[in-house]
Amino acid sequence: MEPFTYTGLPARVVFGHGTIKQIAKELERLGCSKALVLTTPQQVSIGQDVCKDLDTLSVGRYSNATMHTPIDVTEDALKLLERLDVDCLVAVGGGSTIGLGKALALRTDLPQIVVPTTYAGSEVRPAS
Repeated sequence: MEPFTYTGLPARVVFGHGTIKQIAKELERLGCSKALVLTTPQQVSIGQDVCKDLDTLSVGRYSNATMHTPIDVTEDALKLLERLDVDCLVAVGGGSTIGLGKALALRTDLPQIVVPTTYAGSEVRPAS
């Protein structure tokens, strides 16, 4: 399959092998410079890799995304987000991580970049 970019409102999809390396470019396109990277506890290493790739564009990582996005997890992530003065979110993972990213974006109106590692459909469904 050939790589492609799809832009829809309000989403933009960048698809293709190795596109995870384009996160910094997408952050810059959004005018963001202080990203919080979200993962589950099981995907800490991929979150660390993304933070390393982002270098100074990443200000932290939250690795406690949990299935069904419990309110206490969202509140905990919100505290870190506020403390780090984050201007965008990068959710790397499946439905748990993407759900947390959507919950945080809904509460803060922050832009987010989603890197799905599974297909559950959460990455293309609205937050409501």
